[in-house]
Amino acid sequence: MTNGVLPRRYLCLWLPFLAADRWRHETGSQEKRPLVFVERAGGVSRLMAVDAHAQSCGLLPGSTLADARARIPQLHALSNNPEAHAAYLKHLADLANAVTPSVALDAPDGLALDITGCAHLFAGEAGLAERLQKVLQAAGASCVRMAVAPTPDMARALARFARVSPCFVNDSALVRTLPIAALECASEDAVALKRAGLKTIADVANRPSVLFTARFTSAFTGKLARVLGEEDRRISPMKSVPLVRTEHRCAEPVISQDVIEAILALLVAKAGDALHARGKGGRTFEALFLRSDGAVRRVCIETSLPTRDADVVMRLFHDRLNALVDPLDPGFGFDVIRLVVLRTERCIESQTTLDARAEQDDQTMQLIDRLSTVFGSANITRLRPGDTHIPERAQMVVPAMAGSLPQSRCKDWIASGSNHSRPILLYRQPHAIEVETDTKEEPVMLRWRRVVHRLDTTNGPERIADEWWRTPSGYGTRDYFRVESDNGQRFWIFRSDATAAVPSQRKWFLHGLFP
Repeated sequence: MTNGVLPRRYLCLWLPFLAADRWRHETGSQEKRPLVFVERAGGVSRLMAVDAHAQSCGLLPGSTLADARARIPQLHALSNNPEAHAAYLKHLADLANAVTPSVALDAPDGLALDITGCAHLFAGEAGLAERLQKVLQAAGASCVRMAVAPTPDMARALARFARVSPCFVNDSALVRTLPIAALECASEDAVALKRAGLKTIADVANRPSVLFTARFTSAFTGKLARVLGEEDRRISPMKSVPLVRTEHRCAEPVISQDVIEAILALLVAKAGDALHARGKGGRTFEALFLRSDGAVRRVCIETSLPTRDADVVMRLFHDRLNALVDPLDPGFGFDVIRLVVLRTERCIESQTTLDARAEQDDQTMQLIDRLSTVFGSANITRLRPGDTHIPERAQMVVPAMAGSLPQSRCKDWIASGSNHSRPILLYRQPHAIEVETDTKEEPVMLRWRRVVHRLDTTNGPERIADEWWRTPSGYGTRDYFRVESDNGQRFWIFRSDATAAVPSQRKWFLHGLFP
């Protein structure tokens, strides 16, 4: 520890047979033949990935399928699926969160973890690596090579090229013995270095860097410095480290639902205290249940307004757990339960007032939270005023948990132009109608759904034009009329000039009905 700051420690792992592990894990196949994954490019089928058996037979990625079949006729070839491989790697990254919240993808077949300050939870770095290896092997990874070093580039080089795995280093002594290939430079650069008699990283590091900068550019010397641990380029985690994170490690794996919820309640209370100390409130809470076999179960809830009330959060978690289509499967039990607050906002405690409307708004938002938790936030919606004068765009359907205040506090609803001249029922798509007009071009009769309505009262026109800065509505300039028939029915109709060459050819549409 230097000046109270822990030295950075990174764990990089390499999954050399990721594609084969993914396929076997998903299919449950016990295929014994050498397995390769093929992709066609330039009219030639080439091997993109191989399993351990194929590699032991001398097959390597990059060779042609024809050459591979000539050497091993019983070869089992499958079409390469990089999207599925990437999804499997991301799944393994999620499992790696069991040891640290800072996990980054090292595509296409590796992961990089920042384990600074985490090793003591597993009795040291060796215990952490052992735990991670068990978790990944339970998820199907057959071969996991690991290295822990002060920089991610050094750890990556050791994981992929060192003879020992896992290895734990504090300096560059071991990495200096690695071959030039560990720098992962361009193939022509590697050939030039070998022709110059430079075979190991030490051979390059012992010479002035200015020579290599002039020949291979500064990118090469920068990579060399990072591999030697002279520069630290931090990893970019898939998920940002949450502001609040609490966890409980069980002495024995727990299975009982009551015990699980009791532990979760303790974590929620701790998270509430941490949020209160920071003046924050949580909007998104995620509970992670880590099984003893490495599987992870996740339950996430959201709130409309920032909160740190443990009773409110636990009520939502209880509703969410009871509403799960696929209930929590503890298997042999959960040995770690973790709670993270993924989204926080400033939360100011307000004094209780006698305003019943404020209390009603709070109850409304709590009801929205519970309904969204049970049925899904996308299924509980509300109307929000839109900043437009086009009638069909004046209101938008948004999730009720979108974060704005209830309608009783929405000042912009009145400011958006809503008035009593608009009908309560507005059709999403205006209905085409036939209209007869008088000499003043005002409607006197309309035909809608084969029924003729003679009009007694007509108010209008009200002209509404398209907004040039938005996508055209397709109706052009509209002249709206509020009309009432002789039997008391009231309609909102408009005349469109979108396709009319002359005024007499304008089309009419019925857009809404008044009560």
